[in-house]
Amino acid sequence: MSEESYTMKEAMLYSQRIGHLSKALWKAVEKDWQQWIKPFDLNINEHHILWISYHLKGASISDVARFGVMHVSTAFNFSKKLEERGFLRFSKRDDDKRNTYIELTEAGSDLILEMNRHYLDTPHHIIDGSLPLKELYGRFPEFLDVMAVIRNIYGDDFVEIFERSHKNYQEEFEEMHKKEMVTK
Repeated sequence: MSEESYTMKEAMLYSQRIGHLSKALWKAVEKDWQQWIKPFDLNINEHHILWISYHLKGASISDVARFGVMHVSTAFNFSKKLEERGFLRFSKRDDDKRNTYIELTEAGSDLILEMNRHYLDTPHHIIDGSLPLKELYGRFPEFLDVMAVIRNIYGDDFVEIFERSHKNYQEEFEEMHKKEMVTK
């Protein structure tokens, strides 16, 4: 985009607004997230790595870092801690000896499912703050503009993985609901 398409004032005000809103939103998300995973003795990075591993099924440490929006050393170090606890397994591939891959163990997969079952056991300020919009429009906010900005920053791969994992979660909840209906 050329400099003539916006003024310095517009750029600075937009950046400032995005920064403040993002920080406020992140603080609420972070608090909700930490309360949810605290009973499972995980931090946010560890949970995020487990979640990414669950959906990418055999992701490289580089993939985890990219999709987890963290440094490669952070992804590796927290993955090592998860391996020590028996939730992840490290491997190399015959066709790719340079990258390290991780996959969930059965215990890691069970942990993800257990955390999902206990999601509503803790307060969620983000959900509470969004409920008036859901009641008004019949759905939670979708953030289409934000997704477009994220796509322009992180690329199509990032958004595709995000959408795929969201779809996987949706399908898993539908399966879980079907199983619950059968057992009742």
